[in-house]
Amino acid sequence: MDLNGLLSQLENGNEEDAEKLLRRYSQENTQTFKFDQKEEALRSKLCQSVLTLLGRRVRPGCQQACLETLRILSRDKRVLGPVATTDGMLVLTRMAMLRTGQEDGGGQETAQDGVRSEEEKRVAVEALKCLCNVVYNSAAAQQVCVDMQLARGLCGSLRSARTWQHEVGLFILRLFFLLSALRPDVRGVLRKDCHAVRLLTEVLEHTLDVHWVGTYEAAQPEPQALPLPAENNERAMEALKALFNLTLSESRNEEDDHQFRLLAAILRHLLMLKTETEEKTEEAHSHAVNLLNNLPVSCLDVLIDMPVLGGVEEYGGKNMEAVQVLLDFMERRIDKGSNYKEGLTPVLSLLTEGSRCHREIRRYIKPQVLPPLKDVKNRPEVGTTIRNKLVRLMTHVDMGVKQTAAEFLFVLCKESVDNLLKYTGYGNAAGLLVARGLLAGGRGETQYSEDEDSDTDEYKSAKPFINPITGHVEEPMPNPIEEMTEEQKEYEAEKLANMFDKLSRQNVIRPMGVRPDGTLAPLEETLVCRPEENSDTDSD
Repeated sequence: MDLNGLLSQLENGNEEDAEKLLRRYSQENTQTFKFDQKEEALRSKLCQSVLTLLGRRVRPGCQQACLETLRILSRDKRVLGPVATTDGMLVLTRMAMLRTGQEDGGGQETAQDGVRSEEEKRVAVEALKCLCNVVYNSAAAQQVCVDMQLARGLCGSLRSARTWQHEVGLFILRLFFLLSALRPDVRGVLRKDCHAVRLLTEVLEHTLDVHWVGTYEAAQPEPQALPLPAENNERAMEALKALFNLTLSESRNEEDDHQFRLLAAILRHLLMLKTETEEKTEEAHSHAVNLLNNLPVSCLDVLIDMPVLGGVEEYGGKNMEAVQVLLDFMERRIDKGSNYKEGLTPVLSLLTEGSRCHREIRRYIKPQVLPPLKDVKNRPEVGTTIRNKLVRLMTHVDMGVKQTAAEFLFVLCKESVDNLLKYTGYGNAAGLLVARGLLAGGRGETQYSEDEDSDTDEYKSAKPFINPITGHVEEPMPNPIEEMTEEQKEYEAEKLANMFDKLSRQNVIRPMGVRPDGTLAPLEETLVCRPEENSDTDSD
């Protein structure tokens, strides 16, 4: 459609003609996401013309046509000048029936107040979609939202979440997420002044249909219960993403502690739910894991402390169903074989911190991930067990992935270097030991219980023959220097030393040694004895 002709007809035509023209434009461009740069000025004028038309308070059908056109135009961040103004944003918030923080709401209804016609609901949804696009694509629009205190208005809408029509609620939550993600300065206001964490938690509680049987214990879903409806799942995902943004802050108070424990209980409930597809269930669990990582680790006891439902006596009466869901989720993410950084490291970090701070969680996970060693003929990284998969990740090319996998296994070994090497071999564990300054052996800083794992008879009998570098029993290899004379051995040793020296002088390699504290240092530093170590006399 010719934009010059469209603009001309919009200026001279009536409301009915404008609606037809805009609907035609929207139909032709519904799948357009890349625009002709030569027509930027014309599209910007079209934005202004649409806003002017909306300002006349035309009937709902024409409003919807205007907003559909504006939604398409808002995909292009270069033409949003007319929209990213106070006047432009006020038009959209009025169409979305949202209040701003500057308004007292005197008589003005919101998208959730009263009974609205289907046409008016569709207008509100289109306006919310436009706001999401504009806020995402325009820093100027984000600043206008801050100035007009739109976040406070969104919090007001959260209070009436139980009456939401699905799409209205979905895009209110999405707008909330975008604003809290793109403007970190808004998060503090939302948390402290607007109590947004509590409001979003209530939205999540209602959306997931949580029924409480204890202070921090939700009723278990019935085995024959229907999957979580797709619409509820969609709204829950948006609420979880918004909560993730708000819980990034390190500042905590007593009210937060209660709220976070309540949130942890709801997330446990979510982990036990099924949605309509495995893919959606996986997505829900992923968002739950991300949010659990933001909560204080002390709150994770809520995942296993189920006084009403009960637990397993072997693990102090704790309920380990949620932990098993997390373990299964972790293994599926490993088997997926891609996107480890975003898909796998969050659940590894969560299980690591949970195991570090909650003995029962570690005791439950350890036998499944690192069962007593029996087969020591194969390398630790070879095989299909969870242990094999995690050991392979210890040498992954991504530093974050390898460190997270190694830390998880280290914590399961109660941060004992000897135990870790038993399960992984020195070669796989070297990166963690260097980073921790534990090349000389020893333990990490965390204090663990004194109970020790007993070795199997198979491991005890094979232990003297295990190569500590590879972590398995190797086939006997012929000794290459066995038939050499002493002179030949000395010649080969000098030759090897000269090769190392040449590479070192050319800065190809840098020989390193281990300090007494277990950290790496240039070899020459580690060979120099300290004066006090050579002194035979006591100082006064």
